[in-house]
Amino acid sequence: MKKIFLFCFMLFLSALAFSQDKTIVKGTVRNAEQQPLAGVSVGVIGQNVGTTTDNEGRFTIQIPKPAGARLRFSFVGYSTLEISANDPKASNITLKDDDQNELQEVAVVAFGTQKKSSLTGSVTTISAKDLKGPTSNLTTTLAGRVPGVIAYQRTGEPGQDNANFFVRGVGTFGTGKQDPLIYIDGIESTPTDLARINPDNIDNFSVLKDAAATALYGSRGSNGVMLLTTKLGAQGVTRINARVENRLSTNTQNFKLADNISYMRLANEAITTRDFQNQGGVNPPYSPNKIDNTAAGMDPLLYPSNNWVDILTKNSTRNLAANLDVSGGNEKAVYYVSLTYDENNGLLKEAGLNNFNTNVKALSYSLLSNITINFTKSTKALISVRGTFDNNSSPVGGGSRIFTLASQSNPVAFPALYPQSFLPYAQHPLFGSALLPNSNNQLYTNPFAESVKGFQEYNRAQLVPQITINQNLDGITKGLSARAMAFTQRDADFTLVRQYSPFYYQARQVGGKTILTSLNEPTPGQTTQQIGTVPTEYLTYLPSAKNVSTVIYGEAVINYSRTFKEDHSVGGRFITTVRSTVNGNANTLQLSLPKRNLNFLGQANYAYKDKYLVDFSFGYNGSERFAPDKRYGFFPAISAAWIVTKEKFMEPLNKVITNLKLRGSYGLSGNDQIGSDADRFFYLSEVQLNNIFTSTTFGENYGYTRPGISTSRYANPNITFEKTKQYNLGLELSLFNDFNFVIEAYKKNTSGILLARTNVPTTAGLQAGTFANIGEASSKGIDFSFNYYKNFNKNYWAKIYTTFTYAASKVLFNEEPNYPDNLKHLSRVGRSAGQLYGLVAERLFTDETEVRNSPRQNFGIYGAGDIKYRDINGDGVISSLDVVPLGLPKDPEIIYGFGGSFGIKQFDFSFFFQGSTRSSFFINP
Repeated sequence: MKKIFLFCFMLFLSALAFSQDKTIVKGTVRNAEQQPLAGVSVGVIGQNVGTTTDNEGRFTIQIPKPAGARLRFSFVGYSTLEISANDPKASNITLKDDDQNELQEVAVVAFGTQKKSSLTGSVTTISAKDLKGPTSNLTTTLAGRVPGVIAYQRTGEPGQDNANFFVRGVGTFGTGKQDPLIYIDGIESTPTDLARINPDNIDNFSVLKDAAATALYGSRGSNGVMLLTTKLGAQGVTRINARVENRLSTNTQNFKLADNISYMRLANEAITTRDFQNQGGVNPPYSPNKIDNTAAGMDPLLYPSNNWVDILTKNSTRNLAANLDVSGGNEKAVYYVSLTYDENNGLLKEAGLNNFNTNVKALSYSLLSNITINFTKSTKALISVRGTFDNNSSPVGGGSRIFTLASQSNPVAFPALYPQSFLPYAQHPLFGSALLPNSNNQLYTNPFAESVKGFQEYNRAQLVPQITINQNLDGITKGLSARAMAFTQRDADFTLVRQYSPFYYQARQVGGKTILTSLNEPTPGQTTQQIGTVPTEYLTYLPSAKNVSTVIYGEAVINYSRTFKEDHSVGGRFITTVRSTVNGNANTLQLSLPKRNLNFLGQANYAYKDKYLVDFSFGYNGSERFAPDKRYGFFPAISAAWIVTKEKFMEPLNKVITNLKLRGSYGLSGNDQIGSDADRFFYLSEVQLNNIFTSTTFGENYGYTRPGISTSRYANPNITFEKTKQYNLGLELSLFNDFNFVIEAYKKNTSGILLARTNVPTTAGLQAGTFANIGEASSKGIDFSFNYYKNFNKNYWAKIYTTFTYAASKVLFNEEPNYPDNLKHLSRVGRSAGQLYGLVAERLFTDETEVRNSPRQNFGIYGAGDIKYRDINGDGVISSLDVVPLGLPKDPEIIYGFGGSFGIKQFDFSFFFQGSTRSSFFINP
């Protein structure tokens, strides 16, 4: 009994001693307006100890070994704060909002990060939360949200809905790359890779727009650069965030077609007015009996009246998105792991005829894992793995094909489907159709059958493992550091088609009874040539394209940054990169060769008292596309900035004008992504020595044949980089810390645009076309952005932002004939780089007399009621010589956006409007 009592007493003393080794810190966390913040993460740096604040912003945390312990306070949308646990202020914490500390924010720039206040080039950053929208495709949220970015979407079909986007418009009109470079965590990526990134995983997003900002990308940066970094882990307890959203999607605008009765009457009129030989007796396709019975709604099997758009499509669809991320760690390692699922459905109706889905469906799964390991106090590594997996299905030919058929198919020739009761033992649907007039057993297209007869699948997998090692070299000299990064990227995709051939029938009355007649089922003695494709009751398999590729990349960076005597800040970096890409599906020797690039890049900057800033950058780039003496290009840029508010004469206005910064830049950037991959070795000729299409037969009896020789490319050692000179002026202004304005004006002149030579006469006897760097173009514009953020009190806050982009381009020189006065309208010089051309429609022909007395139109059959085009050059014939610039796209292009968010107590509301002068879809006449 004494032993038990003694043991309990010793256990009590041990617990008491252990509790004395801990200290308890209590406090409250508030924002700048002294509102309590709930859910703030509170952790002990270097230890797996943490908690979160309650609804009143209060926290309590036990800290073992309090000597030297430090607390970290972090919350989304606020700057992270670290403070000693012994500091009296630890019980009353105030977190500053990120939006109110914009000048102290870090922007992602080329091969690193930089404080916004020290930027001299044109760099636009946007918060990840402002990139969120009712879509799973990040590219569709750029328009209007990022000043200087022109973006438009041509289709909303899931899986095909990437937006086209350009930084400061299109400044070139040749065959070269026009869209910006995209880097995700330092990895060159595609617009599809950008589209698949979940905004929840974005840490920083920047757009580099002028030559000073893109100089380190040299021959790749003339069209701008988009940089995106993903989130990293933070020390503290494990944090789990989950989000599930259900979206409702509809067509922006649907087809508006004439009613079916008007369709038949107009079709009759069109046929009868095209009796060009005046022979008479032309039978209209639709009899009065057909029209009257259809209008009266008689038997729909004999007198069908279809609205194909309503039959095939529905008004709305639901889409699902889910994201789960886990983060945390300690002083040795931190981690951030995210899983994302996106499901986007099309607007096609499910008929229930098959055991497979014929609607458009795009599924995307992605994995992101970022693990940072601190090997020593001066050495750390980031090991990252990013995987994206797409599985898209749609009707054969794609969803857009079904929408096209819905607008073009005959609505009154046949019903979509006959009741199965006509042939109850048939193991296939009874699709309707009819024979086309004056055709050899050719059938009308049934869009319903095309929609449900099968499906096509596209599967894509991308895996990118990456390692980055950062080494602090303060031991050699203060401010020196090094970084090495390498990754490999593996892409694989394939497409397959499974479908059956439909059975088509036509209804007719025999003895007052409706029966079905097969239109394409073979009968004894018939051949496949007589009936076309033989119908089947099973799914066939058709393999399609399979693509695999591998990228290997290495990068090494030396950084130096140091301040001397408090006033003089100097910095610089030197970078070298190497990249190799191999395509496993190349069908020619040339395409099978690896694509390789080698680059040497450098930057130096100086700041005096953090108010006078100068930066010089250069890219020295090598490209395999050009001859040895043209292979390397040097692309320098210089920029400067003056922070006016740091001058003494501005001190009386510092409470009103909290930031005023003037900056300017000039530089030369390049583009080596010109021409096609098949012609990437411009300096080498390509000769086919065994061309059977140019073979020759010899001998007395013509029995000896030898293949011929042909040339598909002539060597041109003079082709080199496309080059762009860029000028940029910018002004940044902040008033009362709440109103922030940025306005920039720029001009770009691009020369050396690769064009096909059209002035080489055919008498030269060349077998292949020739190219040269002869095109020139210019562009100019203005970018503007404004944002306002304010906490009014503990219950109300608001944020408003707007952007405005103006971009105008012009072709300065184009390879074209010296047009005479009556053909000057064919010249592209002086027009927009993206100008479209077409014919001018005057009106409709009124009668056949006017048709015969008007210029001949070389566009097939036409007559009364058809479009009458204008004879621009006056030669009496409407031809390609009468093509003139159309009004689309509008030039200059203007795109603007206006959005905001506001909070009332525990509720947040947001909105966004966007508009532009560009039409996203149009048809040439």
